[in-house]
Amino acid sequence: MPDTAGSSQDSLVAANRDQARFSRYGGLGAAGYISREDANQPGTFLSRPGEIAIVNPSADGLPDFHIGVAWDNVAVEKETGFFKKFFKKSIIKAGVDIDLGCLYELKGGGRGGMQAFGEDHGARDQAPWIFLSGDERRGDRAGPDETILVNGAHWNDIERILLYVYIYDGAKNWASVRPQVQVRVPGEQPMVVTLNAQKTHLALCAVAMLENVRGGIKLTSVLEYYPGHAEMDRAFGYGLHWESGEKR
Repeated sequence: MPDTAGSSQDSLVAANRDQARFSRYGGLGAAGYISREDANQPGTFLSRPGEIAIVNPSADGLPDFHIGVAWDNVAVEKETGFFKKFFKKSIIKAGVDIDLGCLYELKGGGRGGMQAFGEDHGARDQAPWIFLSGDERRGDRAGPDETILVNGAHWNDIERILLYVYIYDGAKNWASVRPQVQVRVPGEQPMVVTLNAQKTHLALCAVAMLENVRGGIKLTSVLEYYPGHAEMDRAFGYGLHWESGEKR
């Protein structure tokens, strides 16, 4: 199907989403944000394009690992009271929804992608050995957001995974919520890629590339912004076909 400029962007419709919370896997929602200044939350932090973090495999290989998105909630001003022009504005925390997706390439050459609003969420126990839990929140504050699970036992069947995030209504710009993508490998410090972009109208960001290097994980921060999925795909050479933001 033909790629249409802006069609991916059109599919990112505004949504009335409540604030996400940490899921049982961690690294999700406003409650999962990690500050690099917090000594009680260690991690490997990447915030500029081209920075690299490495996880070496043990003799038994890699365990299953999870990838999630977290963000700092945005403060906004809200007028209060019937005679609002006579009252001071109050500062509140507004919920924001940021969703996670990925493009993948397998060692055998198979390629694909998955995201919250698509129909393909992958699989843990068969190719592509990557599973996206789906956007599980239903307006309930306690509901978890999506996470990506990678089957560590089949990591050697995977060549690379491009992680990306896209933002819905709820924040004026990326810098106001400072999103993070967190890669959590059991027994290792979280690898945290933080988006520090200044004001940008582009709603899609290619955040990081995960590559299989001699059985280990090489995480490289990318931090590039695109008007849609098709444009991002072309930049990284996956060769998928997109329509209305969904892989075809």
